[in-house]
Amino acid sequence: MTAAGATGTVIGLSGGLDSAVVAALCQRAFPESTLGVIMPIQSDPIDATLARQLADSLELDVREIELGPIWEAMLETLEEKVAPVSDETDPTLRLARANVKPRLRMISLYYLATRLNALVIGTDNLSELTIGYFTKYGDGGVDLMPIANLTKGEVRELAIHLGIPSAIVTRKPTAGLWQGQTDEEEMGFAYDVIDHYLLTGEGSAEVANYIETMRVRSAHKRETPPKGPVPVRSS
Repeated sequence: MTAAGATGTVIGLSGGLDSAVVAALCQRAFPESTLGVIMPIQSDPIDATLARQLADSLELDVREIELGPIWEAMLETLEEKVAPVSDETDPTLRLARANVKPRLRMISLYYLATRLNALVIGTDNLSELTIGYFTKYGDGGVDLMPIANLTKGEVRELAIHLGIPSAIVTRKPTAGLWQGQTDEEEMGFAYDVIDHYLLTGEGSAEVANYIETMRVRSAHKRETPPKGPVPVRSS
């Protein structure tokens, strides 16, 4: 914070565990300059309900920005004028549409952060970061990641310690990318299985192969873009 010359923090609130823990930590550290932002995009109403419940419990300043119409307008423009859709069942289409959501949210958070001289605080945990279960330049495009070295299970333990509402602690993890989507169904493994492997190196061959393969494939999402060679310059 000091090195960046910032005076506050901004966090996107999803109604989920990770953002709740990060918001609680920021509110403890910067009680006068932390802002929580709820940004529904055709979201389950429970997301905003739980986010507001969290904000009330933390006495956190919160704003709600409806991004659904912007998301729809962007998709309409892209799919009519740039990349026409020929097959609605194409799985890459659903993913492309879904990933616009976290990127729109990040645009909004950085706008607010600039206006408030704040840093955007990330909510990704170690389990998600390791296998690349986050959107590049979406939820992965932040200034600080306070829980990046904690597994999902450790984040849950911290949430209990911080007094996060039980409805959030016990909620089935979801990125809210589409209706009915859950993290574990999309990943193919339970967080407990992934966490155990990350903490102990123990797991079935299937689990080990999945995690190590995804770790390699998603390396570009965790690293800054490669730079070209330094040119030879005459003195």
